[in-house]
Amino acid sequence: MGGRYRLQERIGYGSMGSVHRAVDELLGREVAVKLIASLARTEEERSRNEAEAKVLAQLNHHSLITLFDAGTEVSPSGTSIVWLAMELVQGSDLSRRLAKGKLPARQVAYLAYDLAIGLDYMHRGGIVHRDIKPANILLFDYREDETRLRAKLTDFGVAQMAGDPNPQGDEFTGTAGFMSPEQVRSEPAGPHSDVYSLGLVLLRCLTGERAFPGMAVESALARLFRGPDIPDSLGPEWVGILRAMTALEPAERPSAHEVSEVMQDLTRAGRGRRSTEAFEDPERVRAADELGASAEAEGDPVLDRITALTARLLGVPVAAVSIVGGGQVWTMSGSGTNRGSAGSGESLCPVTVRENAPFIVDDVQHDPRTAEDPLVAASPGFGFYAGVPLRNTDGLALGTLCVMDRRARSLTGEQEATLRDLAALAADVLQLRRDARDARDAAEFLNGEPAVAD
Repeated sequence: MGGRYRLQERIGYGSMGSVHRAVDELLGREVAVKLIASLARTEEERSRNEAEAKVLAQLNHHSLITLFDAGTEVSPSGTSIVWLAMELVQGSDLSRRLAKGKLPARQVAYLAYDLAIGLDYMHRGGIVHRDIKPANILLFDYREDETRLRAKLTDFGVAQMAGDPNPQGDEFTGTAGFMSPEQVRSEPAGPHSDVYSLGLVLLRCLTGERAFPGMAVESALARLFRGPDIPDSLGPEWVGILRAMTALEPAERPSAHEVSEVMQDLTRAGRGRRSTEAFEDPERVRAADELGASAEAEGDPVLDRITALTARLLGVPVAAVSIVGGGQVWTMSGSGTNRGSAGSGESLCPVTVRENAPFIVDDVQHDPRTAEDPLVAASPGFGFYAGVPLRNTDGLALGTLCVMDRRARSLTGEQEATLRDLAALAADVLQLRRDARDARDAAEFLNGEPAVAD
């Protein structure tokens, strides 16, 4: 194509054509070439075929696919072929990734931030994408243990200039599962339409389910009468922004810029920001010190099985249940580590108990929250840490279930859910241990015998 792009295998489909891997023989690099074939004969028809190239030519943003070159070829049969030479993203699209299951909330926030700032750039330039869906979101530099999910928006075949009521006649635009209500009503789709579609994409990422299932017509019509079901289990921050993004009235939705600001906050939420404030809740410290002191005498076989199971399921060399007191950390059970105690400055567990969500550090040596920690600085073989607070029935975080690895890595959404579930089991065991001790102490008191902590 164009005398320089040698087509190789087909790697995907766009809204109006196929996409091939290709080699730019002039510069010796791989590119993606999209082919848009039609029977266009008139200048107006050819102009419509070239619309995507004209849209892409106006865009230059790291969250959007970059256009390198474009042109038109005419085959011997008279078929007009518009070709677009674009950057080749080495990775899957979001649709394929979601086939493996839902994503961790933190990674969804990263993905949403990238897409929101890209849409904000487009909208400020007067361009509306109109077909936001998982298949049009490319993931790059992505591995199963990637510390940061990054995304680029592609396929601008049905994009339009904001304010242009109907530049492509009465053609269907958008994808039924992710269309906005105004698209279903065949009304002009403005920037807030993209925000709605992005909201449905994020909901799919977080829950693993389509917000409006069913056949195309059924799915499209359902959103005219109600908003999507947003589980409260996602947390108030996610519920709030998703409800706003998927409001039925476009004017009630936030802008892409406002979405990006919320997502930037959510990338940090629950990630264990190391607080400089003292965390010395007297009630928590008293309960934790009491539990930790009682744990020094003997181990707990149930906790030992939980830590062994945690290490095996998550594929990590170290898993431990620890109690965090005022100035001491007691390791009650460990797989790949020994029971014992250490000062609170020799562990990341004290940071974990300050959080309302898992404290996850994919690369402790380079993450700004932990890179300067004395423990990390003295442990060059320490690469990864993830911990979940263990709370008693009063809601006090007495300790943690944590996992560690020598290499930097990340947890998938399923692995993070597994860690949460195992932490809940460990917390139940600790509570039962406490209840049993209290019952034994009460019985000894009633019998007039001295109570001895066990």
